[in-house]
Amino acid sequence: AVYDVPVGEVWPVERIQTLKEQVEASGLAFDVIESVPVHEDIKLGKPSRDRYIANYAENIRRLAAAGIKVICYNFMPVFDWTRTQLDKELPDGSNALVFYKEQLEKMDPLTGELSLPGWDSSYTKDGLKALFDDYAKVDAEKLWDNLKYFLEGIIPVGEEVGIQMAIHPD
Repeated sequence: AVYDVPVGEVWPVERIQTLKEQVEASGLAFDVIESVPVHEDIKLGKPSRDRYIANYAENIRRLAAAGIKVICYNFMPVFDWTRTQLDKELPDGSNALVFYKEQLEKMDPLTGELSLPGWDSSYTKDGLKALFDDYAKVDAEKLWDNLKYFLEGIIPVGEEVGIQMAIHPD
């Protein structure tokens, strides 16, 4: 993915090309992007979502032009991944990310008790609280409606340029 472009903005062609060159120089195929993040305003159904959907569609077009066949994404509110330990040592000596529900239940992200890489730089405490307040008004049905609206905006673009969209089932 292109991590240095803010969520919701269009990825520059040059950054996509650089990523492609890095991947292919390592002997890998540049076929899948994991991920093009979905802006929170889309998930929340805010009036600004149409601009972010248009930007997302442009990212689909640009990635297709670079040879991408699949784009992975998620529609999870606030945190797009949750792990409670980032360095679990496995029997073979390697490390993995892990999730323990009982650990998460003891954490509160609004007090800073839940702090993981990426989140700390993505949200201020006030910004995170405001986001939680926004999501308090979004029930499951509204979130599904917002996903439908998003898909109606991007799937035709994916079909037009031959990209498959793969949503995480979280």
